[in-house]
Order: sequence, then C-alpha cells, then structure tokens
Amino acid sequence: MKKMISWNVNGLRACMGKGFMDYFNEAQADIFCLQETKLQEGQIDLELEGYHQYWNYAVKKGYSGTALFTKEEPVSVAYGLGIEEHDQEGRVITAEFPEYYVITCYTPNSQDGLARLPYRRKWNEDFLAYCKKLEEKKPVIFCGDLNVAHKEIDLKNPKTNRKNAGFSDEEREDFTKVTEAGFIDTFRYFYPDQEGIYSWWSYRFSARAKNAGWRIDYFCASESLKDRLVSASIHTEVMGSDHCPVELVIS
Repeated sequence: MKKMISWNVNGLRACMGKGFMDYFNEAQADIFCLQETKLQEGQIDLELEGYHQYWNYAVKKGYSGTALFTKEEPVSVAYGLGIEEHDQEGRVITAEFPEYYVITCYTPNSQDGLARLPYRRKWNEDFLAYCKKLEEKKPVIFCGDLNVAHKEIDLKNPKTNRKNAGFSDEEREDFTKVTEAGFIDTFRYFYPDQEGIYSWWSYRFSARAKNAGWRIDYFCASESLKDRLVSASIHTEVMGSDHCPVELVIS
C-alpha cells in the first residue's frame, strides 16, 4: 500500500506555526505533496527524517511554489513542464517511480473577472498534454490544487459562482477533458454522489464554520491504475490553511 497526501498549505512558514509538523508526523504518508509553499530556497530548514525532499520555487518571492517529500527515492525528478511561459512560478514537480509518475501541481488561478482565464486555458491544455506524454511510458498520478470545482456538487453555491474563477464554464469544460482523456477523479470514483465535502473555504464570511466551501484539490490517476485504487479521502478536520489535505491510497 502507498499512502499519498496533497495539501495546499497557503504559505508553509505560516502553516508551520499552525500545526503542520503535527499533521505531517501523524499522517505517515509515503509521498507528501505541497502547493503554495510561498518560499525561496534557504527560507526554511525542514528536518523530515526518512524523506527525500524536492522543491520548486517561483521566481517571484513569496508566491506559488511546490514541494514533494517521499520515503522512496524517485528514479528521476523533473521541475516544470519544460515550457518557458509556464515555468516561472514553481508550479509542477514530477517524480518518477518504478511503476508510475507522481506529479504535484498548483494550477494558476483565473483571478477576479477571469483576467487570467486565457493563460489558464493554455496551461490546462499544456498540462494535460504533458501528462498524456508521460503516460506513454507509465501511468500517471497527479495531485494538487487544480483551482476548479468540476460540477455543481463540488461547491456550496454553484448558482452564484458560475462566472467566477474556479467555476467558469471554460474551466469546468477543461476539467471534463481531463476525465475524458482517461484520468480518474479518485474522490468521485469512490464517492460519486457525496455532497458537502470540500477542500477549500474562503477566509471571509466564516465560510469554513458554515462549510461554504469548494472541492478544488484532487488526486487524479491514469485509468490503468483503476484496480489499484484503495481509498480516497478529504481531511476536512485538519486546520492550518484555507485548504485541507486530500489523500489517495493505492495498492
């Protein structure tokens, strides 16, 4: 069994002060992926005994960034998508293991008024192509804050959010393309009709207390891994960020 966790920590240094290490130690994940670390190299000294650490930093300080911690040393590790316009923000780390790839991904936000939507759609297209290319060699598992609630069941207030970043028709269509390309949304694979389970809540309007959230953090896996999926969960009880950790266990 391999237990994988993904968490948008919304600033790792801040999260460290809100119980990050308690959860990390308790989780005992084989692979632990982070998004939105908001760090530059040398800004944190993280002692994680028994884990190999890989970091991808944004050029811009205090912004974006990803990390991947793994007990098993990968065969190889790659940073970014290999596309200049996408690789300035530290959004992707790919770790190759003998049986599959694991990717931690922090998808760009389309922003207020969908100002960044054209760029975001280009990213969606290029990221999917990147995953499909890797899949020619071996199966792919990608996880992270994908910044989209796919269906109405995936957020508390679908009607009022239809034209907002993360729930625009375009972003949802692009995620449908991901599932049509043969990637399984693992949480929905196990819980197709489960309502009211979210992974992100705005810091405003006491959204978390009211559970007015969005499910925008995912584990997606190649169709060929279907028979190896054991469980998927969303740890809504874990505090420390405006997102909570999501989990996948595979055999």
